[in-house]
Amino acid sequence: MRGDRWSAICSLECGRTHFVPHSCRNRHCPLCQGQAALLPVPYFHVVFTLPHGLNPLIGQNQATLYNLLFGTASQTLVEFGQKRFGVQLGITAVLHTWSQTLLDHYHLHCIVTGGALSADGSKWVSAPPRFRFAVRALSEVFRGKFCAGLRQLYARGELRFHGQLEPLAHPGTFAKRLRQATQHRWVVYAKRPFAGPRQVLAYLSRYTHRVAISPRRLLELDKPARTVGFAWKDYADGGRSKTMTLPLREFLRRFCLHLLPERFVKIRHFGFLSNSQRQERLAQARQLLAPSGQINPAAGTLPQAEPPAREATPPAVCPHCGSRQLRLIEIVRPPGRPLPAVIDSS
Repeated sequence: MRGDRWSAICSLECGRTHFVPHSCRNRHCPLCQGQAALLPVPYFHVVFTLPHGLNPLIGQNQATLYNLLFGTASQTLVEFGQKRFGVQLGITAVLHTWSQTLLDHYHLHCIVTGGALSADGSKWVSAPPRFRFAVRALSEVFRGKFCAGLRQLYARGELRFHGQLEPLAHPGTFAKRLRQATQHRWVVYAKRPFAGPRQVLAYLSRYTHRVAISPRRLLELDKPARTVGFAWKDYADGGRSKTMTLPLREFLRRFCLHLLPERFVKIRHFGFLSNSQRQERLAQARQLLAPSGQINPAAGTLPQAEPPAREATPPAVCPHCGSRQLRLIEIVRPPGRPLPAVIDSS
């Protein structure tokens, strides 16, 4: 992140010093955007996966079909929330396109709030502690919505068919491919819920800027042999760690499968977390969830949700002891940016 950092000290209680990242205002930043959208409630984790039979079609129509995946998965969750609880849930969706071996594996991780505001906004409606939708029903509705969207895109001529996919331009061939893709149940997986909003933020932080493979998985570059070795987990074999060596050209081909289209946003918010009136809804929810106006950071929740202004004072809650008596020591600026005339706000 390119923003400033505050250096603050807890002057009256624990006396510990900590850095607070200043808002860089980047829409992908997990601290500037993710923290602002988190509430002190349970969060549930649902994964929507597209069948591999559609991989070639998705590869040639990335932006169009990624948008369709976001739209149909979020619509499915919103509808189930309305039918079961009578409220509009909050959803944060994160696009993943890769498998452990860097092949194309298109799926969407959805982080779902364990409740929502009531229709009149007067109370917070909490979901049961073990709240889960029936994954088979989710799968069927998701599959129906995605395939209906594919047919609409085809009818409007918004899909591209190049090379080996040229036969799909014929309506009969396209319909046959779609029937093949719907013969089996699509995978929707409800994972264990997150322990709290801090864990949600940690999850988002790991995947905000990652593409396909993290550096720690890269093991060896053999220049004479022109090969790359990397570690991967074989979930079909109980999640055992294994190694794979690929020719450099094949490694680069697989890696490039996961470069997103220009300006494509891979973390999106839906339901009551959608952009329209999101800040108003979040402020209302926080007021109902914490009537005292203070959320205890020791309870695993976030102390301050609104991102600070560029020249504002640091957040008022110490992350170590919960005291609200903080004193600004200095502002640490990136190279090339001048310091303000006054930096001591004690």
